[in-house]
Amino acid sequence: MKISNRTSTTGRRRTTAAVALGAVLALTVTACGDDGSGAGGDKGAEGSGTGKIVFWDNNGGVRTDVWKEIIAAFEKEHPDIDVEYVGIAATEYQSKVDTAIQGGGLPDVGGVGAAMLAGFAAQDALEPLDERLAGSPLDGRLNKDMVESLKAAGGGDGTLYSVPTSANNGVLYYRTDLFDKAGLAEPTTWDAFYEAAGKLTRSGRNEFGYTIRGGAGSIAQALDAMYGQSGITSFWDEGREKTTVNDPRNVEALEKYAALYKKATPAADVNNDFTKMVAQWDSGTIGMVNHNLGSYQDHVKALGADKFRGIPQPTGASGKRVQVSNPVDGLGVFKSSKNKEAAWTFVEFALSRAQNSRFNESAGQVPSHTDAAKDEWISRAEPTKLAAQALNDGSTTIVQLPYYLPDWNTISKADNEPNFQKVLLGKMSAKAFLDTMAKQLDAAQAEWNEHKG
Repeated sequence: MKISNRTSTTGRRRTTAAVALGAVLALTVTACGDDGSGAGGDKGAEGSGTGKIVFWDNNGGVRTDVWKEIIAAFEKEHPDIDVEYVGIAATEYQSKVDTAIQGGGLPDVGGVGAAMLAGFAAQDALEPLDERLAGSPLDGRLNKDMVESLKAAGGGDGTLYSVPTSANNGVLYYRTDLFDKAGLAEPTTWDAFYEAAGKLTRSGRNEFGYTIRGGAGSIAQALDAMYGQSGITSFWDEGREKTTVNDPRNVEALEKYAALYKKATPAADVNNDFTKMVAQWDSGTIGMVNHNLGSYQDHVKALGADKFRGIPQPTGASGKRVQVSNPVDGLGVFKSSKNKEAAWTFVEFALSRAQNSRFNESAGQVPSHTDAAKDEWISRAEPTKLAAQALNDGSTTIVQLPYYLPDWNTISKADNEPNFQKVLLGKMSAKAFLDTMAKQLDAAQAEWNEHKG
């Protein structure tokens, strides 16, 4: 096994939605009659199934050790395949891949999560994996919602370009000691959530029922709260032309959620990203916080495992749980690979029950392999256990976010995070906020449909 820790210092080449849309248009032209040779005109080859392959880890440093273990086990079972590991920091990975798509030097296989999938697929850089999965022992063994999430993120045509490894599911963390002292039931429903947010707040003593995310990354959390309460199960109408974001039920849900600010939350929340929000919850006397599985160990270190629980998002009045799609990570084979057969062999191995379990135990995330989600370690990490159950037992409906839209990151971040802060501060109504976002989303979807067709 060859280990490299090369990272990219190249600035992002593709920073605007216009560039991304141009890539989408180029892909459409390819589909309509070009030779389909892939990024840079290189369609790659199946290869001998042996020899060397290069693997790029999209979270180098954080996940390096566990990938070294998986690669060592793979090379022991497949001594005729040599894997060169390249660890790339998560913040630099998309830029590194985009640069390689334009200039050459892509790996055979690499991490491809939902958020970056559309951009890579639009540049025709990824190998379609539907047929390979259908003929694999993995077929029928992977979490269906995770597979569908990656299909939806790949460009809207239902093609699978990345096979899921894990989901970093949303979690409602709550202080069991504070709930017990106040005689409150655990916040498994939205009604119980709001009751607890109010009863645990004593602002004069700097005690609050909840901490809300008002800074960077606030939109996804707000959408999760909206759809969770409204029970709406699709981001688009039946014709996939109009978004449901500004449905009156979502407007009502956001009004109720945003009204918590400063009444049941600290005033500082309006500027808090996840780092500040999590640190504030860990160090203070706040009853609840929404985040994901990634902060579980931080809470254990700060509070001790006996003072809090991490449970799935609350259920609505119908008893059903609805949540927006959480980040799904995966592995993709790059179309320019000269050894796709060996690359796919590595993907199959990494996604097998034993290795998928190994990876997710290290990452603290929900395994994509449904049998790995039953492994013993899950029971020791309660938030992961409950999240896995919620994703696998049919109790949860996932609203797929439109990661495939070139404008999605701009709309959900730069364009609307400042507007959400205005909602919290009472300077903009929830309806005006959601109507603005809906107008942007509908325009982006119309542009996408036009170029796709």
